[in-house]
Amino acid sequence: MTITLSHGGPTIYTSTAPSDRVLVGTMKGIVILERDGDGWREADRVLTDLHIHAIYLEPESGLIFAGAKLGSLHVSADGGKTWALCDNGLTEKDVYSIAASKINGTVRMFVGTEPAHLFHSDDLGEHWMDAPNLRTMPSLPNWTFPPPPHVAHLKHINFDPSDPSVVYASIEQGALLKSMDGGENWQEVHGMDPDVHRTIISSEDGKTMFCTGGDGIYASVDGGETWEHRTTSQDDQIGGYPDQLVFAPSNRQTMFISGTQRQPGSWRDSHFAGGRISRSNDGGKTWKPLAGGLPDRLQGSVEAMCLEDCGGVISLFAATTQGEVFHSANGGDTWAQIASDLAPITKGGHYHFLVPTGA
Repeated sequence: MTITLSHGGPTIYTSTAPSDRVLVGTMKGIVILERDGDGWREADRVLTDLHIHAIYLEPESGLIFAGAKLGSLHVSADGGKTWALCDNGLTEKDVYSIAASKINGTVRMFVGTEPAHLFHSDDLGEHWMDAPNLRTMPSLPNWTFPPPPHVAHLKHINFDPSDPSVVYASIEQGALLKSMDGGENWQEVHGMDPDVHRTIISSEDGKTMFCTGGDGIYASVDGGETWEHRTTSQDDQIGGYPDQLVFAPSNRQTMFISGTQRQPGSWRDSHFAGGRISRSNDGGKTWKPLAGGLPDRLQGSVEAMCLEDCGGVISLFAATTQGEVFHSANGGDTWAQIASDLAPITKGGHYHFLVPTGA
């Protein structure tokens, strides 16, 4: 089985056996890692002229989609060997996120961009349509992003597991948006900080939800009607700037989160993110930073993380702005670095802040 590891692509997989192929989205294309005995090796590099934000493998067709920063959307029908543009109707070319849901028997694909638009396709990327109602939200004038040109992006897309036509779109920075009809019409979800990184739904009934963002973790147990601010301090042990968040489908109380010690603005001076990965065994109520082969504080930020659940055997992959990929085959107890010296695995220009002046 092949899985993907990218900032804006899928993060949770279930399988019958551990995957032996991982597609990693980097600033210089996709690096293909393959299992070699008990270890991993680099097998290939493709799309090396593109900064890859998101990779999505559509399971029914086998098509692989890759979204690039200012490089539009590409598709491969042969396992990643060859690629073609598939952006007919995609009027924005800075792709941040890719996701899909089966709605009324049809696979509907979604692509989020900067500026923050959401496009959808019902023919596996042959044609794309903008969801114009997404940009009629009252909060639109306040959508922004700290670095110039201060333009917000649609960072993450997710779906209600109990109703695949319910779509959540996380705007960084601006709002959490919800559609009840497959992305046609939208409403704002209130109760959390507007700097929304990603929205994770960890219960099968769609009631237990988490948002990570610039102001920590928010949690809801009533489908987003009300929210509790779970972490509020930049000195929290998981990090003051959480981003990636995954849970184990076989035991949804087991969760993993990545976070940096401070917000990216501070990295410009320190060139140090202090990234950590932490685990919760009680559904996100309490967290413990993981070691077992991971540095206590990474220089970089974990900008991509995915979990594979093989019948309760939990495998994790984490990739950093420093071009490292770490792997745990035992639910985060121990880790091994399986790739290094790759191009940065990074959202936008985050990696710039972590390079010392003159380097």
